[in-house]
Amino acid sequence: MDAKSPRKAGRKTFVHVLPPWIDPDAASFFITVCCQRRGTNQLCLPPIGEALLQSVRFYAEQRKWLPHVFLLMPDHFHMLVSFGYDHSMTKVMAAWKRYNSRQHGIVWQDGFFEHRLRRDESWEEKAAYVLNNPARAGLIQEGEPWPYVLRMDESGRAT
Repeated sequence: MDAKSPRKAGRKTFVHVLPPWIDPDAASFFITVCCQRRGTNQLCLPPIGEALLQSVRFYAEQRKWLPHVFLLMPDHFHMLVSFGYDHSMTKVMAAWKRYNSRQHGIVWQDGFFEHRLRRDESWEEKAAYVLNNPARAGLIQEGEPWPYVLRMDESGRAT
């Protein structure tokens, strides 16, 4: 550890690398990224939220990822996503966070949490969990629309 990159005591660094037997084009991930100032609304503000959703769409158009579900919360976001074969998850996530940090002053925590969805896991259950997050947090009533969500089908069209 050098002086330029201090790590908090007890905090582990995770390596986000697919095992060689996993087809990257078929792999879907549940990803959570948190802001450094937890409890502070940095993401669900009208100009910033819309800009973040637009940057997610832009990365999809560039085929860097396919965000099946992307949902902003005030201090974090969740997404169910697949990455293109020729795009590293770690590099794509770092570049997206860096761009949005510079453009909108968002202070992100280092890294991100990812979980590769396995065959026995229900993609629909994970999607329902993500989509119900604003209601569970008391930000909206059950069934009300949440403005900071993006859903895309397999062809990359918003649904």
